[in-house]
Amino acid sequence: MCWSRTQIGDRGACGATCVRCAAVARVMIVGGGCRGRQLAATLVSDRHAVRITTRAEEGRAAIERTGAECWVGTPDRLATLRGALDSVTILCWMLGTASGSEEELRALFTTRLEFFLTQAIDTTVRGFLYEARGTGVPADLLAEGERTVRRLTERSAIPVAVLTADPLDGAEWLAQAGAAVEALLTRA
Repeated sequence: MCWSRTQIGDRGACGATCVRCAAVARVMIVGGGCRGRQLAATLVSDRHAVRITTRAEEGRAAIERTGAECWVGTPDRLATLRGALDSVTILCWMLGTASGSEEELRALFTTRLEFFLTQAIDTTVRGFLYEARGTGVPADLLAEGERTVRRLTERSAIPVAVLTADPLDGAEWLAQAGAAVEALLTRA
């Protein structure tokens, strides 16, 4: 039997009858709030495996209702996220509406983002989606984060997509995020 992306019953290069497999990917969403869960539900309905991070156990039930896997971890303590990268194809940094002190937000979009990306480079991650627009994060920090993402992904030849939709426009945000993940998957 040949497991390839051909039609069921076709002969593969090896001469065996082919079995068709759905193209699936494991997508990890850092930022398991409402929008992250909506994106997860869409991706799960498209038969992708999705893992969402949350800072606290209290977020587990809402995440699991989407059909996604919950991972308790936080960008504030990057060691709690390292294991979550296992078998991930597309990594989504969806923190444009993060809250915190100026110092916490600056670290989230500079040193923590950079360190996390350097950890992701030596994994199965083959695409990165960065949320570059938000409501709680200053625009200059989002722009600095985008520059960091572009620099590190370019150096490592990892395709990147930048989400620029207004997070307050839920339908447009979801459409752009879903399209970006699908586009990254075609390049991965």
